[in-house]
Amino acid sequence: MSFHVVVGAGPTGIATAHQLAGSGERVLLITRRGSGPEHPRIERVAADATDATRMTELTRGASTLFNCAMPPYDRWPTEFPPLAAALLTAAERTGAGYVMLGNLYGYGPVDGLYTEDLPMAPTTEKGRVRARMWNDALAAHEAGRVRVTEVRASDYIGRGAASLFTLMVAQQVLAGEPASIPGDLDAPHSWTYTGDVARTLVAASRNEQAWGRAWHVPSTARLSIRELATRLAHVTGAPAPKLSRMSADEVALLGRSDSIMREVSEMLYLSERPCLLDSTRTERTLGLEPTPLDDALRDMVSGASPSP
Repeated sequence: MSFHVVVGAGPTGIATAHQLAGSGERVLLITRRGSGPEHPRIERVAADATDATRMTELTRGASTLFNCAMPPYDRWPTEFPPLAAALLTAAERTGAGYVMLGNLYGYGPVDGLYTEDLPMAPTTEKGRVRARMWNDALAAHEAGRVRVTEVRASDYIGRGAASLFTLMVAQQVLAGEPASIPGDLDAPHSWTYTGDVARTLVAASRNEQAWGRAWHVPSTARLSIRELATRLAHVTGAPAPKLSRMSADEVALLGRSDSIMREVSEMLYLSERPCLLDSTRTERTLGLEPTPLDDALRDMVSGASPSP
């Protein structure tokens, strides 16, 4: 009996495992500590995902290997490359389809809509890490050694999501407190719901047209930070948001004592301009539509699954 391997038990990894298990399929969920949800069709395994030999053993017989792993933000340059290399090797050795979860960093700054056919043109260290991961996997695909695809998301909202908005705005809005965040508060952004990420990963793994190319997750909304905060307050009955813009100097000052905030500085270009995804191809080819925004926000706040 075939099964699927999901690496990483963050919000997207857990949602993907549940999506697969909910459709009656068996899932092996791999994390360093063996963490993850309790489910009769989800087996949790503790393993080092940078160990290609061990990952090959665990992936043998699997239909699909999903890479939803995410090293600490401040350790991407050192920890992401060996992890990606080990999982790509495991997919090559076992014949499992390799589905990667990516983001927009590899594109670099873009004027206009982000489309999947844009070249990799990173201008930051973390962008170069993401671009290298995709280019290495795509080269292996084009050489006929493995089937690969990548699903790319924008700013996250949803259960357990970690983004500047969820970390620096959402909790403050719910508490009726002032919030400060870097970037243009009125620039429109595409917002990605974690549940829609899982649905796109699974849909891509089941569609033969998906291999060898990237796909954008359908956005649950195109709103500015100010508009999204206002909507969150409306949905939850919280007071009107009190937002202010954090300057680059303030971000740099925070970065002196916080290693994660230190890494935010090079990615500020994403917050200082419109950042909009075109997911037309995903919606047309994979047959997906985004979850309604209010459902995604309620899920983020309460932890309850939104209505299907």
